[in-house]
Amino acid sequence: MKKIVLILLTISFFGLMACKTGNKKGDNMDKETLVKIETTLGDIKVKLYNETPKHRDNFIKLAKEGVYDGTLFHRVIKEFMIQAGDPESKNAPKGKMLGSGDVGYTIPAEFVYPKYFHKRGALSAARQGDNVNPKKESSGCQFYIVTGKVYNDTTLINMERGMNENKVTLIFNTLAQKHMKDIYKMRKNNDEKGLLELQDKLIAQAEEEAAKQPEFRFTPEQVEAYTTIGGTPHLDGEYTVFGEVVEGMDIVDKIQQVKTDRSDRPEEDVKIVKVEVE
Repeated sequence: MKKIVLILLTISFFGLMACKTGNKKGDNMDKETLVKIETTLGDIKVKLYNETPKHRDNFIKLAKEGVYDGTLFHRVIKEFMIQAGDPESKNAPKGKMLGSGDVGYTIPAEFVYPKYFHKRGALSAARQGDNVNPKKESSGCQFYIVTGKVYNDTTLINMERGMNENKVTLIFNTLAQKHMKDIYKMRKNNDEKGLLELQDKLIAQAEEEAAKQPEFRFTPEQVEAYTTIGGTPHLDGEYTVFGEVVEGMDIVDKIQQVKTDRSDRPEEDVKIVKVEVE
């Protein structure tokens, strides 16, 4: 019997893991906003991109309102990223699971790709997974800074091949998401024939759509960055990159080296003391 492989989308690796503006009307739009993130391990200075204005303005707003003051770097993974911005992390007791806190809204995705990508030091917005967030909208408050690792040319070539081969699956999952009510109903009624017919239909649609898309290739700028300073290339085009570290990458590295528990939360709290717009 033909095996049914119609599946739900997987939850995003991040879960949500997810005022005064930077430039007044009439100002030089080339001027980028600088923000200092003061932590208990040292200061990190980031610049916010003007090409992602919704994320820029929101980050400035939250900083000025003190939303980040006292929050923790609640998720730290060596050679990957450090994540912060969960309001529920303020004064959170040891062992409490963190990462689901928010400010009651999301921000539309602002992909400026491939110009801005997940190189080492990139400032990006966390978000919920595609299964509940197909538009890839960003968390209203949670962010992460990329640490990543250095890749060689062969690994990047294999990544390109894998992304192209996985294209049909990604499109299929997106199409399946639109038929979840029908899928649940057929599963409840043990309608195997209906599931198989829907699966075949969606596979055909996914293959047709994938054939229209150009093959994925890393740009020369991405190859240069990922083979020298490093980063997390598999996140490109999936999460909004809205800034980058300009000073204090040594502090970011210090944070990524701390000892963490099974939930990737630092065993000793690493706190954001204050976020200041310069």
